Amino acid sequence: MASIIFEGVEKRYPDGSTAIRHLDLEIQDGEFLVLVGPSGCGKSTALRMIAGLEDITGGQLMIGGEVANDLAPRDRDVAMVFQSYALYPHMSVAENIGFGLSARGVAKNVIAEKVGKTAKLLELEPYLNRKPGQLSGGQRQRVAMGRALVREPAAFLMDEPLSNLDARLRAQMRGEIARLQKMSGITTVYVTHDQVEAMTMGDRVAVMRGGVLQQLGAPRTLYDAPDNLFVAGFIGTPSMNFLKADVVAEGESLFAEVGSLRLPLDAGLLAARPALAGYAGKSITLGIRPESLVSLGGAEATQGCMQGQIAFVEDFGATQLVHIDIDIDIDAADNLEEIVDDDGELALSGHQLRASLPGGPTLVSGASLTVSIDPAQLHFFDPQSEQAVRT
Repeated sequence: MASIIFEGVEKRYPDGSTAIRHLDLEIQDGEFLVLVGPSGCGKSTALRMIAGLEDITGGQLMIGGEVANDLAPRDRDVAMVFQSYALYPHMSVAENIGFGLSARGVAKNVIAEKVGKTAKLLELEPYLNRKPGQLSGGQRQRVAMGRALVREPAAFLMDEPLSNLDARLRAQMRGEIARLQKMSGITTVYVTHDQVEAMTMGDRVAVMRGGVLQQLGAPRTLYDAPDNLFVAGFIGTPSMNFLKADVVAEGESLFAEVGSLRLPLDAGLLAARPALAGYAGKSITLGIRPESLVSLGGAEATQGCMQGQIAFVEDFGATQLVHIDIDIDIDAADNLEEIVDDDGELALSGHQLRASLPGGPTLVSGASLTVSIDPAQLHFFDPQSEQAVRT
C-alpha cells in the first residue's frame, strides 16, 4: 500500500490549454478517495498522471514517498481498471485474471494460487473456466478488477468502471467495490462523474471543476457544508435550489428577503454564520436543498413560507420531486447562468422551485401548494466570489 501526494501538479498541453491547475492533494495510505466532477474537469487526467499515462508539466507527484514524475508506468506498482473491461475474449476467466502475472514470468503454481484466492474474494470461482462472452456485465467487471487485484499493487486506479453497467448492476457493484477495498486495504483512487457513486463509496471526495480542486472532504461534509456555489449545486440529488435574496436590517434583526418572502435570520443562525452580518443592505445567494422544504398543503402562506402552483411531479415511490411555480417574484442568482451552461442543471429558472416531499397520494399538477423553509437549513453564498458565507 502507499500514499499518493500531488504537490502543485499541473498539466499543460502544447496548444496552451491547461487540464490541471496547481493540484495539491494527499491521498492517504489505504484510503478510498473519489475524484468527481463534470466532463472535462481534469479528474481522469489526474488519474492518468498517477498511472504514468500522462506527463506532468509542473509540480511533483509522489507515490509511497518516492517522486514518481519520471517513473515508467510499469515501475509505479499501481493497477488500473478502465471504463471498458478490456478482457481477452479467447482466454478463460482464470487466464484473464492471471495474465499480468504470466507476462511477468511468475511461476504457474504461484499464479494458480493467487488467481484462486482472488476469484474467491470476488465470488468468481464458479466461472474460472468460462470465456468473457459467457459472463454478465457485472461478472466481466469483477474479472477486470480481479486482474488488477491479483497483482497486489500499492494502489488501485479506477476510471469510471461502472459507466457501462445498467442502473441495477451499478448499484450492486458500488457495494462490491467498496467492500473489496475495505477488505484489501489497498489505496484506491476512483474517478466518476456520478456524484451518487462519489457520495456512497468514498472515504473522502475531491470535487473538481476546470482543472481546479474545489473542495476535499468526507461526503457528509460536502453535502452539509459546501465551500462554494459549484460544490453546493453539484453534490446532492436532486440539486440545490439557488435564489437571489437581499439581506435587510431592521433594528438589531436581520432578514433575507426573496421578493415578498421574508426569512428571519435569528441569533443562532448568525452565531453559526457570523459573516452574514456583513451583508446587511447587500444581495446574497440563497441555497435551498429540495429535501429541506416541508409541504403545508394548500395552507395560506405566512412568514417563512412560499406558495405556488404545482407544475409537475416526478413520483419515485418513497419520495416525490415536486416542481412548483411560485407566486412571488424570484430571480435566479445573477451569476448562475455560466454554471448552468458549463456543468448541467445546477440552477433553477427564476420562478420555479423544486421540493423533495414524502411519497403518498400523488400531488396533482395545477394544484396550489405551500412550502415552509427552515432558515437554519439555508446555505448562503457571496454573489461575486461564489464562496460560502460562514465565518
